[in-house]
Amino acid sequence: MNKVSSLFSLLLSMLLLASCVDVEEYDNSAQGNLEALWHIMDEHYCFFEEKGVDWDAIHTEYSKQATGDMSRSQLFELLANMLGTLQDGHVNLSASFDYSRSWSWKEDYPDNFSHTIQRKYLGTSSEYKVSSGISYKILDDNIGYMYIGSFEDEIGTGNLDEILTYLAPCNGLIIDVRSNGGGKLTEAQKVASRFISQECLVGYMRHKVGSGHNELGDWEPTRLLPSSGIRWTANPVCILTNRSVYSAANEFVKYMKAIALNTISRTPSTIIIIGDTTGGGSGMPYSDELPNGWAVRMSACPMYDVNKQCTEFGIVPDVSIDMSEASMQQGIDDIIETARRELTVNN
Repeated sequence: MNKVSSLFSLLLSMLLLASCVDVEEYDNSAQGNLEALWHIMDEHYCFFEEKGVDWDAIHTEYSKQATGDMSRSQLFELLANMLGTLQDGHVNLSASFDYSRSWSWKEDYPDNFSHTIQRKYLGTSSEYKVSSGISYKILDDNIGYMYIGSFEDEIGTGNLDEILTYLAPCNGLIIDVRSNGGGKLTEAQKVASRFISQECLVGYMRHKVGSGHNELGDWEPTRLLPSSGIRWTANPVCILTNRSVYSAANEFVKYMKAIALNTISRTPSTIIIIGDTTGGGSGMPYSDELPNGWAVRMSACPMYDVNKQCTEFGIVPDVSIDMSEASMQQGIDDIIETARRELTVNN
């Protein structure tokens, strides 16, 4: 064996040995799984500073609770509670029998959305259209209405062409994304690209480049290209939001706000965000596994708006309004009605 081969073999052996040490560092015990989870989060989670969480203090508090006589349910509860201190909807622990989640970003806020009241605007099933999961209709004041309840499934390019062609005669357009919990960023981008006529900067992303909590890389711009299909760039648009707008839906609102500010073919008032502050969720997820096989997911790559501001805690609307109890009793959606008035004024 020549010297190069010997050196290569030595380096390979060292690498494999290092990998084995890393894999076997934590055993499949209550303490081992807790330590593994704590270290995975410590190295990869990206919002410790924003959340104001002392992760070392959390370790001190929870590690002493991990005992050898714990059942798997008790261990799961302990680890889930530890993750729950981050109050992050993108942080989850997954086992065959349970799935931990934090909905604190929406649970303590008004719903500001009612399917029952929405049906009064849409009418019966024969009075509105549905395409690629998007419900749409021309309201009686010639305002177009689109409801996008999720970005989870693919939204067809041809479907969007049909929807926007149908709504083209309208004086303005309402895009309702209330209670949209997210899905695929590609689908959010696909819809937003229908509202620009040129490339548009819509935000930034940073990647973890080290194990330190604040070891983040360069600011990487996120740019949106205009769709080659039917676009809506002439008449005003209102985006309806509530606290249950999260993740990819939160990004969609961010895109639309950026388009309103940065696209030369529009004025800042052309796209208006109406309703409640969104739920946030601006960290791209990363997944790993504990020694016992449970999967953990966390926010690992923070995303920002065009001003390099973190949107993890939500996006404030241009017009803030809640649905009042008195209006709801009459079957009136104050957020939709506010959008209709804004579109009339801005038309």
